[in-house]
Amino acid sequence: MRLMILFGYNTRMMRKHRFIAGIFILFIVLALTGCSKKASSDAQKDVINIGIAQDFDSLDPHHMQAAGTKEILFNVFESLVKPTSEGNIVPAVASSVEKSEDGLTYTFTLRDGVRFHDGKEVTVNDVLYSFRRRMDGNDSAAKLASLSVIESIQSQDNRIIIRLSQPSNEFLAAVMNVYIIPEGYNDQESFPIGTGPYMFKERVFQHSLELVRFDEYWGPAGKTEGFVFRILESSDALILALQSGAVDVVAHLSSDQTKQLDSRQFNILTGSMNLVQALYINNAVKPFDNLLVRQAMCYAVDRKAVIDLAFDGYGIILGTSMFPSFAKYYVDELTNYYEYNPQKARELLKQAGYPNGFAMTITVPSNYTPHVNAATVVAEMLREVGIDASIQLVDWSTWLDQVYSKRNFQTTVTGVSSDNMTARKLLERFGTTTGNNFTNYSNADYDSILARALTEADDAVQTQLYKELEKNLTENAANVYIQDMADLVAVRQNVKGLVFYPLYVLDISTIYREK
Repeated sequence: MRLMILFGYNTRMMRKHRFIAGIFILFIVLALTGCSKKASSDAQKDVINIGIAQDFDSLDPHHMQAAGTKEILFNVFESLVKPTSEGNIVPAVASSVEKSEDGLTYTFTLRDGVRFHDGKEVTVNDVLYSFRRRMDGNDSAAKLASLSVIESIQSQDNRIIIRLSQPSNEFLAAVMNVYIIPEGYNDQESFPIGTGPYMFKERVFQHSLELVRFDEYWGPAGKTEGFVFRILESSDALILALQSGAVDVVAHLSSDQTKQLDSRQFNILTGSMNLVQALYINNAVKPFDNLLVRQAMCYAVDRKAVIDLAFDGYGIILGTSMFPSFAKYYVDELTNYYEYNPQKARELLKQAGYPNGFAMTITVPSNYTPHVNAATVVAEMLREVGIDASIQLVDWSTWLDQVYSKRNFQTTVTGVSSDNMTARKLLERFGTTTGNNFTNYSNADYDSILARALTEADDAVQTQLYKELEKNLTENAANVYIQDMADLVAVRQNVKGLVFYPLYVLDISTIYREK
């Protein structure tokens, strides 16, 4: 009801939408009845069903962009090195890594006996192919900017020798994103092949993705035979799927959603998403190209109240594009840079030439209830200072196309993560010419500091430069930063072994069903 009032529906439209919603939920219930029978059969076959809120943007590991895609395909693909749940980087397809004293040469020794999911053994040629594909400017979707530091790459027997143009403290983290794939294999999008503990079996668009254990995996075997990821882009559908038995696990739930679940059937695990949720602003669009307007918006939003009202107090307040688990880079004093002050927000709007406020739109992916809930509270707070904020709900594919890719939006509530355990991934995206700078943030000082940070060899100096970038984003109100969201995961009582990472990934290799 509250959302409908916010969207401006009249009473007749509200009745109509309730009727449509009722029909939709009934349809879901009927569909899930069939799914629950399938789930019961899956349980007998050692298969665990996981509900997810979005379809996959790409199955090609060098093309995938969405955090939700990377979260799952983490189990299918590996690089020469990989992250651990403790936040370390360890050898994977490589058995060892050696770094020269001058920091310019890395030698990776290929691990014996590593096989692709098609049974072929991984060779140095596959590694060279994978790196060159991510470095090749002819494939802009695959190109990885952090590899530009590579001067040369060659093989010698079972070793890969990489020479850098300058020392890089983040090189191994960049290597984590070079997933090793078979040389010349061109069907990754339809039938992906990697080296991970689970391999692809089947995909049904907008419905499901099935992975099965890879029995020739070089490392510890996955504890469960198979997993089915069921795509349910409605928050109601996710909860119904849990309640009906159609799925066993759902992550990234809101506290309101978890309250609908029977504690006798489910455990609610709590971790951190390691994700920066914010009201992201298109800095190139009026009136958001005005610093005073953006600062007014920051003062207008009571972030603690957002967390209390929309998340029952779960979440950590943020003041910039960095989260606490990256303690090395985290600047705590930026958290309260903009204390909630609606009067100051009104004054800044008046100085900016908007004494009566203005109208704006917050575009939100409808399949992410936490972002919708946060946007709802934020919109109400903005209205209190004269900014008439309306919410536009769109499906995930539309959000990716219009907001993230084409930058055709005013503001959006979403989350940004890092997939390589460095500050670079969180901060480089705000450089003026960076391809994934979907907020169009453009600041000459920021660009200058970023250029220095990316080429700095001294770790302490580089860390300080990253902190300066965080300060720049805060002082210039690049976005209205909200929180590092708590990750509430509903797990059926007999499902065990889920482990949280300091990255936005779901490691299914440790998950199993208790007999």
